[in-house]
Amino acid sequence: MSSRKASHAGSWYTSSANELRRQLDNWLASACLSHGPARAIIAPHAGYTYCGACGAFAYRQVSPAVVKRIFILGPSHHVRLRGCALSVAKKYETPLYDLKIDIEVNAELEKTGHFSWMDMKTDEDEHSIEMHLPYIAKVMEEFKNQFSIVPVLVGSLNPDQEALYGRLFTKYFLEPENLFVISSDFCHWGQRFNYTYYDKSSGPIYKSIESLDKRGMEIIETLDPASFTSYLREYNNTICGRHPIGVLLNAVKCLQEKGCNTNFKFLKYAQSSQCKHMDDSSVSYAAGSLVFEC
Repeated sequence: MSSRKASHAGSWYTSSANELRRQLDNWLASACLSHGPARAIIAPHAGYTYCGACGAFAYRQVSPAVVKRIFILGPSHHVRLRGCALSVAKKYETPLYDLKIDIEVNAELEKTGHFSWMDMKTDEDEHSIEMHLPYIAKVMEEFKNQFSIVPVLVGSLNPDQEALYGRLFTKYFLEPENLFVISSDFCHWGQRFNYTYYDKSSGPIYKSIESLDKRGMEIIETLDPASFTSYLREYNNTICGRHPIGVLLNAVKCLQEKGCNTNFKFLKYAQSSQCKHMDDSSVSYAAGSLVFEC
């Protein structure tokens, strides 16, 4: 049975199950349940030292008793990918316990003709999906034998492709037992990221970054895919999960057309450090939750 190793355990987060459980418990206990039960969340994928506390605000909104299947949409950082790719693994390892991949849903998605397969090396090199696995394992711990996961690596999609994948996923969104995890960090600022947008009227650099991110977050909360695309074109904000977010917004548009009441809210924002000089750098993180009823 082919299993994907927890390749970032021991570096991006602890490989000790006890330590990991303690950290996640503490972060979740510090976050309040205010916008649930989540049907989709946006949460970061950096090292837990930087974003673990922020991510808890999204995972706190999940109602584990309801969830039977979790789709994880993460951006591709290492390989050029024109569409979306599925995992060839049968299970994903975490320090807590292994997560089972939904082979049947993978087969359904493959049948659409719009999904390729990532090989195990690509899968294990990528962190955007893996960084969500310990949180998923922790939140779902009491129901660990009752759910499966569908990891999806999302490539560089144009707006038409984002709409296509949004439509493809709509039927899964409509099933209350499915949860969607959208993996994204926000602004990557600094010369090492080739991005140094600075609006001096905002005050220090870190305040300019915050106001740029919050403008994007407000647009995401309107759930309008075209507005988000325009925002990205205007500011080029280095939101690495822009395409998974675009897929989410397009799926929500389809839900609205079916008469669903949808509401997305960001619950937490954080930065890895405060940039004050042009040679500083930082990455921003945001956690949010989508609730809806049809």
